[in-house]
Amino acid sequence: MGEAHPLRGYFLDAAEGRFPPVDGGVTVVPPLGGGLEGSVAFTGHAVVATARSAAEVKAQGPDGFGESMGPDFLRYLAGPGGWIGCLDATLVARGSGGPAQLGPLDDADGHPRVQHAREVRTDVSVYGDARGLVTLAQGLAGRRELSIELHRPDEPGPGRGRSLIADALTLVPDGEPVFAAVSPGNARSLRAFLACGFTPIGSEVLLRPNRPAPAHPVERRA
Repeated sequence: MGEAHPLRGYFLDAAEGRFPPVDGGVTVVPPLGGGLEGSVAFTGHAVVATARSAAEVKAQGPDGFGESMGPDFLRYLAGPGGWIGCLDATLVARGSGGPAQLGPLDDADGHPRVQHAREVRTDVSVYGDARGLVTLAQGLAGRRELSIELHRPDEPGPGRGRSLIADALTLVPDGEPVFAAVSPGNARSLRAFLACGFTPIGSEVLLRPNRPAPAHPVERRA
């Protein structure tokens, strides 16, 4: 097993209530696996995972008070043709363990939620029932990551999302941290995760850079 990515330590510390200093600073760490990079914001401090050097990154003027999530900075990180994911709130909870309340789904490979999970995560497992599906995977920087999607989100009847999340937590050993990335605009989903004990610890944007190759000086011949 390889060495843990340094960003994982930030997430695990945050799950325990230990955060970076509120100093407006930016810490630059190596890029993520699978060709991904990212910008993560905690309160008053940002962590940027990129192949660019710390000097290059800081010359762009990002800070820990919001500029690390600015569109111009994110486009700089991704390059002109790179993919920039959406801004997500970073949430954490603890597994509840016990008997698993959801069984595996073996026929969900074509589902958009599953396809997206496999594009940006590894070791993706899929569970679910008549309410919806759950992905559990090795996510950003190797953290354990959970996502859900209801099969019929507009169907009347409150509480289906919350009950699905609660059952998904039985798939995680008791007390182990599990993370979720939820778009703030998806207020219904955000409320459901918060109601199930998830706590906001920051925000994040994933990137898949596509930068032009650096220009090499032309060799001059005498």
